[in-house]
Amino acid sequence: MSETESEAISALYPTVFVIFGITGDLASRKLLPALLALYSKKMLPPRFAVIGFSRRTFNREEFRELIRGRLNIRPGQFKEEDVKHFLDHMSYEQGLFNNEEAYERLATKLKEIDTEWGQCSNKLFHLSVPPNLYEGILNRLAQSKLNIPCADQTGWTRILIEKPFGNNIEVARSLDKLLGSLFKEKQIFRIDHYLAKEALQNIIAFRFANSIFEPLWCRKYIEKLHVQLLEKEGVDGRGAFYDPLGALKDVGQNHILQMLSLITMERPKSYSGDNIRRERACVLARLFVMKRCLIDAMVLKGQYRGYLGENGVSRESKTETYFRVKTFIRNARWRNVPIYLESGKSLRETKTAIDVYFKNNKSENEQNILTFRVQPNEGIKIKFFVKSPGYEWKSEPKTLKFEYIESPTFMSNAMNDYERLIHDAFVGDQTLFASTEEIMASWRFVTSIIENWENLPLVIYEKGVREVE
Repeated sequence: MSETESEAISALYPTVFVIFGITGDLASRKLLPALLALYSKKMLPPRFAVIGFSRRTFNREEFRELIRGRLNIRPGQFKEEDVKHFLDHMSYEQGLFNNEEAYERLATKLKEIDTEWGQCSNKLFHLSVPPNLYEGILNRLAQSKLNIPCADQTGWTRILIEKPFGNNIEVARSLDKLLGSLFKEKQIFRIDHYLAKEALQNIIAFRFANSIFEPLWCRKYIEKLHVQLLEKEGVDGRGAFYDPLGALKDVGQNHILQMLSLITMERPKSYSGDNIRRERACVLARLFVMKRCLIDAMVLKGQYRGYLGENGVSRESKTETYFRVKTFIRNARWRNVPIYLESGKSLRETKTAIDVYFKNNKSENEQNILTFRVQPNEGIKIKFFVKSPGYEWKSEPKTLKFEYIESPTFMSNAMNDYERLIHDAFVGDQTLFASTEEIMASWRFVTSIIENWENLPLVIYEKGVREVE
């Protein structure tokens, strides 16, 4: 039996999912609805338990009612019987995140569950807490020996950690070193939920399953790449969280660069998680490291008017809510092809997309553009040209497109981001989770910008603009 088969089978064994910070926003919006959806689809192990861990005090019924209220179930979305039985699998452990006795109680509870089930269960820990609490929780888990898997082969232990992975390269390196000292790499699942989007996963299939495109995927035929993550909304009450980060750290270091890695990576030897993650990391490591003398020409940072009035934002803040970076990849495939990375808040529209501009040496007005639309209206479209009807030789643009919403198969089988991530964590597939090498390569690139742009003018732009100049 292969290791992959063994891990898939072990996922069917009794499993306990422990959520640190279960009363928080992330658990309510993402984790719990995803777990309920997986349960209703019968995609969780027959025996499973969810333990919530937080500082607030609840009895069993109060906790169940809290969870039911936060599931935000739409009428007819789930059978009432499924909801009731799902809640029956949930329990609560009160404790402060830095309290050693609370972890001892948690360890005792896990042992009681194993005794009741008559075997060692899998343990999956999710840190649904602010990043500044990671180190304390990880150390307490280790002190309580909760990071150590059971002795038999079925009782694995895994840890799920949300981005951001540190707020600078030193913190990221320190966190990664701590993780590596407490867990093996195969136990660590670093979440960047963008990697779990169907539209992004489809980039790999589109490139490598269609022979008409991959031969053109190089500097000889591609003029430039443009990766965008644009938002119509502002910080919307998240000022205290957002202000210390800014746009580049919030989405540039992770979402934007993960999208770039998928569009530019080399063909992996196989579609295994290890090979795909290795190729993503390789291309990120080849990103052009920014130099101070080039910042003015290659980087633009902006802040929307009114940002300083947002709750939780310093009135003297120089935090960017927008950035546009021009960069290059230093390898044979992409040498001298300009790559534009762009993201911002309070813009004219909400859109996440990757545009691939193909060269046209005959006419600047006739350029083929391939677009991967990640959200909203997920899909793929190609702009091409045909002859206009009539006696004159004129061309006009047309669009060939595929939209997910028009495909019943795609819509019925698609999982949302967190359903897919939780499912993959259960079966041990790390393909859609960031590796150490990816995290470090991303931070090296972003750090080269942050360390050199302190004197770059901050462009103040109006809310709702189409483009920041």
